[in-house]
Amino acid sequence: MVSSPEGTRAVPGTPGAEVPPPETTGSPARRLRGVPRQRRTARSGAPRAAARDTDTLAFVESPVQLLNVLEWAHTAQATELTVVVLSPHDPMTRGQLRRMAELARDEGHTVRWEEARGGPTAPMRTIGGLTPLLRRARRVVIGDPFSRYVQLLLSLARARDLVVVDDGTATMEFISQLARGERLVRWHRSGSGRGARDLVFAPFSATARRRLTPAPEGGRRTVALFSSMPVEAPPGVEVTTNEFAWTRGRFGPPRLTRAADIVGTSLVETGVVDADRYLAAVRTLARTHGATRYFAHRKESTEKLHRLVAETGLEIVRPDLPLELIARRGPIGGLIVSFPSTVVHTLPLALLGTEVKVAVCDIDPEWLTANASPRAQGFLDGVTGTARDVQRLPFTQRMAAG
Repeated sequence: MVSSPEGTRAVPGTPGAEVPPPETTGSPARRLRGVPRQRRTARSGAPRAAARDTDTLAFVESPVQLLNVLEWAHTAQATELTVVVLSPHDPMTRGQLRRMAELARDEGHTVRWEEARGGPTAPMRTIGGLTPLLRRARRVVIGDPFSRYVQLLLSLARARDLVVVDDGTATMEFISQLARGERLVRWHRSGSGRGARDLVFAPFSATARRRLTPAPEGGRRTVALFSSMPVEAPPGVEVTTNEFAWTRGRFGPPRLTRAADIVGTSLVETGVVDADRYLAAVRTLARTHGATRYFAHRKESTEKLHRLVAETGLEIVRPDLPLELIARRGPIGGLIVSFPSTVVHTLPLALLGTEVKVAVCDIDPEWLTANASPRAQGFLDGVTGTARDVQRLPFTQRMAAG
């Protein structure tokens, strides 16, 4: 069975298949059912800043990035941003982005939806249309410094102030590479990264890395990081902690269920973890902890979810919002079990003040595929080992056998 708390429906008689909510390109977003308008309450007893941030331009490509832009704007008391959505192809991601765009509009921000990948001429149209905004912007906020699209846009920007908000655990790798002066390469990519497309984009990547490197002391260019991840930023990068204050103020507290919930991951889809090992681990976790629901990652394949339904009996939920918002709204399990992922860092913050416990299951080296990046195990161990306020569920031989 596949369900969604926000309207994605299951195809009758076809477990695991989903139909994304309908959308009309460029149409204004509808109000989310059951989501009240933001209450403009004062923050920490101080009035909200009245200054408009029309010179701030934000680029997002995923729902989590847009959520973190909203969190940054709330913390920085920045109002009336222009948020540019560089829309991906994936229908589930597009659906979540549409709903996040509505929340951004409710906050008073302008959302510009770009079909940035809508055909061979789309990139040139998108870049041409955004160039005037890039030239005027004094501050640029980005969610994915590894994105080639974002790297290309950064090369055109004149902004002196750059802000990087979390794109999940990838932020940890970005900061590490920035501190070491390395090329920006996603942690799960294997190989040399020197293919034809890499060579074409190499100049833009190099420019983006220079723009994201703090200027020498006394320089006029600033680089800031807004993150809930445990990072040690290089000198010159100003770090502000994302405490999910906007999420907690807007939603919840949630009603808790007696059963546990499992959070899915796209480690199989990215070629890091073997599918059979992953399904065996989910089956064991469900049996051990009494889980009844599986919150699927937006990039998990329908084929894999079909198998999960057949082999575990779990209810597969396709969330229409980032899990931090879904969990905060509820209902949610009193125990949330996850593999190494962003949520082991963000859910304890979003659910602060509730009785929900978050547990993380380690990834055993035996689960990795032959094509997994050599950095994969160390990175995943780091994600788990640095998580705060979570319970560790180490790998066991029983789990290996399923």
